[in-house]
Amino acid sequence: MTDIQELLLSRIRDVADYPEPGVMFKDITPLLADPAAFTALTDALAAIAESTGATKVVGLEARGFILGAPVSLRAGLGFIPVRKAGKLPGATLRQAYDLEYGSAEIEVHAEDLTSGDRVLIVDDVLATGGTAEAAIHLIQRAGAEVCGLAVLMELGFLGARARLEPALAGAPLEALLQV
Repeated sequence: MTDIQELLLSRIRDVADYPEPGVMFKDITPLLADPAAFTALTDALAAIAESTGATKVVGLEARGFILGAPVSLRAGLGFIPVRKAGKLPGATLRQAYDLEYGSAEIEVHAEDLTSGDRVLIVDDVLATGGTAEAAIHLIQRAGAEVCGLAVLMELGFLGARARLEPALAGAPLEALLQV
């Protein structure tokens, strides 16, 4: 394990039985409260943005906003929020996706992405991959190219990587931590 991985992992708190019994929630608020750890995380994700040739960073609601915005600033790129349906004013593109019990929709402002954009998607945790897959399709429908997906941690036992590989079409999926 690298020094940055040890630092990041040491600042993530496990919360048992949240939000429901049997779930071990990975709380990143202690990491965000530590300026050295948050800076290390931002620098690592910005390096990924630069290595992929991204022109924009997309953050997935809500913790992807917290991580993606400083990454875009550090890398000198624009930031685009992908929000839950009904939260953005103006013309939007919307993408539906399935959840374990039901479905949800995300959206982006239609004019925020163009055919010349190379987009890095940033989020905190990659779990089942449903939201990330919907974001990939949404970005592609906007005419932009997804040049990668970067997350703080991947819950590998849920199999999202295999689910996302076809949609990513060769673009890298970078997880700073595997749990």
